[in-house]
Amino acid sequence: MESAPLEITAAELHRRLQAGHDLQLIDVREPEEYDYCHLPGSQLVPLSKFTRRTTEIREVGPVIVICHHGVRSGQAAGYLRQRLGRTNVLNLRGGVAAWAEQVDPTFPTY
Repeated sequence: MESAPLEITAAELHRRLQAGHDLQLIDVREPEEYDYCHLPGSQLVPLSKFTRRTTEIREVGPVIVICHHGVRSGQAAGYLRQRLGRTNVLNLRGGVAAWAEQVDPTFPTY
């Protein structure tokens, strides 16, 4: 039995968004980072408050967790999968930095 993927590339996320897929985008960066740049439609749930706010993250339907380079979002996605048993969670590989590099060269970087 093949296991579900744990990550999604920026290009694949872009393709799914363009196709109109119903995705919940959860950005786990801090408010200052989010205010500087974020993917349209994403919801801010900072990693520092993450465990207290998991009720805001849906249990059915794809959830994409986002950060700057994919490390913090990987931790958050791992928490959802391992501690809460969620199987609908993907980490954006490379974070918003990968989005700027692979999808939208005008996206702000820092």
